[in-house]
Amino acid sequence: MTDVNHAVSKALVSRYGANTLFVLEDLTGVRNATEKVKLKDRYVSVSWAFHQLRKMVEYKAQLAGSRIIAVDPKYTSQQCPLCNHKEKANRDKKKHHFCCRNCGYQSNDDRIAAMNLLAKGKAYLKEGTSIA
Repeated sequence: MTDVNHAVSKALVSRYGANTLFVLEDLTGVRNATEKVKLKDRYVSVSWAFHQLRKMVEYKAQLAGSRIIAVDPKYTSQQCPLCNHKEKANRDKKKHHFCCRNCGYQSNDDRIAAMNLLAKGKAYLKEGTSIA
């Protein structure tokens, strides 16, 4: 897992370089949430070293002249990036599908989360925080 995290963090920072704001979900406590996972699926759910990946991205981003922020992951896959409607029923977790019950927007649930993280990053920058 360390090799995978190293490769992923290196690829991200190399691809986007200096003056980039990396926005990651703060996954502190994610292990507690995985206790509800079926035993046969538990290894896949809990084996990813989230903290290690975050730390690797942090130090590599800093060396490259970039920055990283960790944001609350709550509702990132359930909130519509177009109309901001939040509802658990917007997301079909098993099919990885998102369909807003308010405006009808549809996409992959991971893409929705990425769009919401982008919006959080833009809001962070709009508050006047410079990354240069």
